[in-house]
Amino acid sequence: MGKLTVLALRAVLAVVLTGTVFVQALMVWTLVSGNDPEDGSLPLTPLRLITILGMLSVQVAVVCVWRLVTMVRRGTVFSHAAFRYVDVVIGAIVAAALVWFAVTAINAPGQRDDPGVTVIMGGIGVAILGVALIVRVLRVLLAQAVARDGEAAQMQAELDEVI
Repeated sequence: MGKLTVLALRAVLAVVLTGTVFVQALMVWTLVSGNDPEDGSLPLTPLRLITILGMLSVQVAVVCVWRLVTMVRRGTVFSHAAFRYVDVVIGAIVAAALVWFAVTAINAPGQRDDPGVTVIMGGIGVAILGVALIVRVLRVLLAQAVARDGEAAQMQAELDEVI
């Protein structure tokens, strides 16, 4: 992976992480201070809690992807240590899908006149789960690459002994 690609990816990850932390902090501050700009009340609505949890799942995924990019730059991504980060990314994506399904369920009663919105939102949740499955397939490919790397190292060691 080239330096420009890594730099661009890290810039995007930094913007996403900074943005979600900023919005999350503002939401928590609003809840704690009781100065809700919408109606002046302090209700911890399910939608606010779900939004905070959704941003947390994004933040977890961003940090793990950052660590994986670091491993790629160092040439250590083909190791068992990478599996931990990939597994956490998969979990964060599944958590984001569950959060989205919760938003869909909360929004559904208000969409009785237009149930298509709920169906579309459900479809988006399924698409998010599809991303988790794609990352799962990539994890299997990583496992195969790690195994091949181990086999190659063993064969190189045997070849060194023969020579």
